[in-house]
Amino acid sequence: MCKSEIQKLLPEVEDRKFDIGKVVMTQGVASLIAEERIPPGFIHQCLQKHQRGDWGDICEEDRELNDRAVQDGSRILSSYKKDDITVWIITEWDRSVTTALLPIEY
Repeated sequence: MCKSEIQKLLPEVEDRKFDIGKVVMTQGVASLIAEERIPPGFIHQCLQKHQRGDWGDICEEDRELNDRAVQDGSRILSSYKKDDITVWIITEWDRSVTTALLPIEY
């Protein structure tokens, strides 16, 4: 799945807390999808949760940082798990791009 294909999967999220800009994924995430270790729909679900303010599997301190970031324009990081795989979703401070990546790729 290429970068433009993941963008096509994203319907408008009505109760979103912030814009996520252009959506891209790293080679690691793309490889896991190609190997069918995670379905493309999982990334879609993660992006929807992220945009709604469901930060996934992060500590309370990071949740509070994300809640503030929605208001002050800082970077936002969410973390989601599928079986033994963790995927991070990061929206940049200027809301121009959101990246789905593996923690090892950070």
